[in-house]
Amino acid sequence: MQYVQQYVFAKYPEYCNGLVEESEKFELYRICINDDTPDDKGKSPKNNNASFGTNHNTCSSDMTKIQLEPSKLLDILAKKTEFHFDPEIQARNRALQSCGLTEEDYFVLFLPSIKEALMMVGESYPFYRGNYYMTVLGDEYDVIKEFVLYKDSKVIAAPETWLDLRIKGSQLSQYFRRKCKHNPKGLFAYPACTNGARSSMHWISEAHRNYWHVLLDASGLDVGKDRLALALHRPDFVMCTVEIARAQPSKITCLLVRKKSFDTAATSS
Repeated sequence: MQYVQQYVFAKYPEYCNGLVEESEKFELYRICINDDTPDDKGKSPKNNNASFGTNHNTCSSDMTKIQLEPSKLLDILAKKTEFHFDPEIQARNRALQSCGLTEEDYFVLFLPSIKEALMMVGESYPFYRGNYYMTVLGDEYDVIKEFVLYKDSKVIAAPETWLDLRIKGSQLSQYFRRKCKHNPKGLFAYPACTNGARSSMHWISEAHRNYWHVLLDASGLDVGKDRLALALHRPDFVMCTVEIARAQPSKITCLLVRKKSFDTAATSS
C-alpha cells in the first residue's frame, strides 16, 4: 500500500495537496490498478516507476538520521524542554496546527527573523565537499549559501519555473535524481508560495524519495488563514510566522525541525 500510494502521488500530484485519510487509501489503490492511459497500458506500476526515476523504497524514512553540526541550533535542541508560558504554548500550537503537524514529530523554535532561522539551518546542516544545496529561495535573504560555500559544498540555484509541475521531465526532477555517493544528497529549499500562488508539496515527497532533505519556507503565507497539509509530506525544516494576540511582538518567526531526520544529541567537544 505504501508503494501504491507513492506511485499515485508521483503520477497524480494533485493528491499531494491534502491529507489522505485511511478510508481513501483504497481509492488510491483502485486508481493505480485501473489506470489505462495510452502510455501506460499493459505496464505494471513497477515499470511505470522508472518514468519518474525513483525507487518505491526511497522515502524520507529510509534516509540515515544525520547528526547536526555543533551549532546554536544543536545546543538549543539538545537542551529542549517543554514550554511553560501561555504565549509560548499558544505560538507553538498555532504553528503546528497551521502546518498540520504534531509536537511528537517536530521541535518548534522561536526566532527574531527568517534570516536568523536560515542562519541556524546553514550553520547546523552538515554540508561538505560532495553534497549539495539546491535552493529556490530569493538571493536577498538566503544566507544558507554563505555556509554552503564556506563548507566547500556546492550550491545549485534553481529558478522558480522549475517548480512548475506541468513541465514534463522537469529540470528539478533531474537534479533530484542525479547520482551522488552520499546519503543524503543534501538540502533542498523552496518557498511554499511563489508570485501569490501555492507551490506544490509534491516536491517534498519527490526530494525525500531521492535522498534529499527539505526546507520549506512558509513565511510568505498567513498560516492563520492559509493552512498547510504537511502531515503527509513532513519536510525536515519548516519556517513560518504566526500572529499571537496580546503578545509582544505579535508576529513570531518559527522554525520547525523534524525529530526523525536529525540526531540532536549534544556532541562531545
